[in-house]
Amino acid sequence: MAHLAARTGYHRLVHRLNKVPQGAPPAKLLYEILKVLMSEKEASLVALVPIRPFTADTAARAWKMSPADARRALDELASRALLIDIEGRRNRYYVLPPPMAGFFEFSMMRLRGDVDQKLLAELYYQYVTVEEDFIKALFTQGETQLGRAFVSEPVLSNENALHVLDYERASEVIKTASHRGIGLCYCRHKMGHAGHACDAPLDICMTFNTTAASLIRHGYARAVDVAEGLALLDEARGRGLVQFGENVKDRVSFICNCCGCCCEAMIAQRRFGLLSPIHTTNFLPVVDGGSCTGCGDCAAVCPVEAMTLVSANDPCHPKKKRAKVDEAFCLGCAVCVRVCRQASLSLRSRAERVITPLNSVHKAVLMALERGKLQNLIFDNQALVSHRAMAAVLGVILKLPPVKQAMASRQMRSRYLETLIARLRL
Repeated sequence: MAHLAARTGYHRLVHRLNKVPQGAPPAKLLYEILKVLMSEKEASLVALVPIRPFTADTAARAWKMSPADARRALDELASRALLIDIEGRRNRYYVLPPPMAGFFEFSMMRLRGDVDQKLLAELYYQYVTVEEDFIKALFTQGETQLGRAFVSEPVLSNENALHVLDYERASEVIKTASHRGIGLCYCRHKMGHAGHACDAPLDICMTFNTTAASLIRHGYARAVDVAEGLALLDEARGRGLVQFGENVKDRVSFICNCCGCCCEAMIAQRRFGLLSPIHTTNFLPVVDGGSCTGCGDCAAVCPVEAMTLVSANDPCHPKKKRAKVDEAFCLGCAVCVRVCRQASLSLRSRAERVITPLNSVHKAVLMALERGKLQNLIFDNQALVSHRAMAAVLGVILKLPPVKQAMASRQMRSRYLETLIARLRL
């Protein structure tokens, strides 16, 4: 019977999802999630779409149907945020987002009656939060991760501010985005249905650029201007939430405003901090032991439990405590600095700057390279890859350090790629 089960549309879709770095480990719960989100026929269709953005004509050839019928099917999937549709200059393109950050989250970004969101939330809670396979695969494989933390800009000193580049500022992401969308926080919405919600704001999940445009078009996010976006950012910071965004410099697609109790990224950092599941900021908090009173405010707000209280070693006050930073777990978000009433916390630069991929293509290549899936990005057998997409991927590879180029060459076993890399070195 196993060979028959493997032929279902849901199994083919799971296989398709796991061709890209941000996949989803097969599990009974995953199949139950997919059954809530789409029919088996829809899963069979989605399983055939290319990894790279594609047009309705491309889908029509893969699905063996007319372009008009393919366009209607694609638009229906996009209307439920299972696909992202992108308005190009000459055509509309579609892309299958990963489960996270992607269609898992989109399904909970608004209240809706076409799916059982309580059931879906309970399935997500078990698959993503309770069981560790998904969150471990998402956050701990390879050196290049899905997301990065942003530093709390209001607490930066003048000296600190000199070392913060524009792409490291959440405010700049908001100001420079082509589109800004606000939806419900997937994590807190899910936890609410599962009976574990906190009182942090719910309507505060931020998406940007083409992702935001698609979600706004289909009612999964509401459009906001720069002023409202910055006001929501200030509200999030005032509530002690951490800004966790896409790990790229250019055209960031999302920034989550995360609490420590509900948000998957913060949970992953607490569980697997030594494996660096989140790219940190370029700062670390420093404790002034002389002025620290050991009040514990900093430890209480730290979302990843990197700040603790230890003995102050004061012989005159044997019970006195002071704050201590666990640098291996610290995100450098500076939430702790913001709440310190004694000004006993300040920020210093990390010894080495954190490297951030240039854009989503660069990030995808690095993640695929490190996870042994690079060939899936370059040779997509389910549909033809355009010369432009091929050039973009290979262009990123040719800019990698020699060690990672060698890794790419070993994975691809491609004389063409080896020749390109060899020419670059000459």
